[in-house]
Amino acid sequence: MAFTLRQLQYFVAVAEQGSVTRAAHNLSISQSSITEALKELESDLGVSLFERHPRGLSITHNGHQFLRHATRILATVSDARNSFTGERAVAGGKLNIGVTSLVAGYVLSDLLARYRRACPEVDVTAIEDNGGYLEHLLIGGELDVAVMVISNLRDRMALQAEILETSPYRLWLPIGHPLVAADIVTVADVAREPLIMLTVDEIEENTGKLLTALGARPQVAFRTRSVEAVRSLVATGAGIALLPDLVYRPWSLEGDRIESRDVSASLPVVQVGMVWRKGSSLPQSARDFIGIAEAMRSARPR
Repeated sequence: MAFTLRQLQYFVAVAEQGSVTRAAHNLSISQSSITEALKELESDLGVSLFERHPRGLSITHNGHQFLRHATRILATVSDARNSFTGERAVAGGKLNIGVTSLVAGYVLSDLLARYRRACPEVDVTAIEDNGGYLEHLLIGGELDVAVMVISNLRDRMALQAEILETSPYRLWLPIGHPLVAADIVTVADVAREPLIMLTVDEIEENTGKLLTALGARPQVAFRTRSVEAVRSLVATGAGIALLPDLVYRPWSLEGDRIESRDVSASLPVVQVGMVWRKGSSLPQSARDFIGIAEAMRSARPR
């Protein structure tokens, strides 16, 4: 029996949430429906997509590989549906996009690929910079729209923002770390460990403020602007990291396993969204870009 789109949706939801319970809640279906769909999918593929343990599920290396294919299949189906809805972009035109470093490879890449397929005649220019500078360019009319972290948006009076994705902070750990087996991970546990800090999109500032507010002083072992460097450092035991789940992947470039755990505290979330100047007359190219982003958000399993 060939796998179904519904099975792929359930698989992607569990992979993204790291839990059947959370995936079932987001999809508003029973846990048993997801569990049965995953068993059928694994049987059809002939591989284990998840490792089962008392604390839940963790994606296997085969599962991580299949996740890329499943996401691509669902994106293609979404594109096929969207091709029959709404007006197509007017031929020609330009689109000037801004993007912050954290989301450039995790949100914009897929969104831009869809936009180029839908509007191949539009000349797209993208600039990557920090959020404050992108706000300046948007207000000055030098950018049509930006895809950026909007949790810390400064000038909300002048800018319109629409959320694309909300990502909670989670703890990254190397395989075999004592906290991997802990029933509950507290902020005090985090504070006792050497911390790898990511220094893009105000992540370092936010993490420091969070731990200070909760009464813990972080022991920063390493600071870097590279998410891949964080993965490698965590995987090899140089420290742990507290980062938005948006950028979590279970494997480093070297193929070492990285575990992810919730922290027992009221951690903030990172909101990623589209931003444009309030009251501006957006060109058709920008309106189409926003429409495709909204369609992506609606198609994502919840």
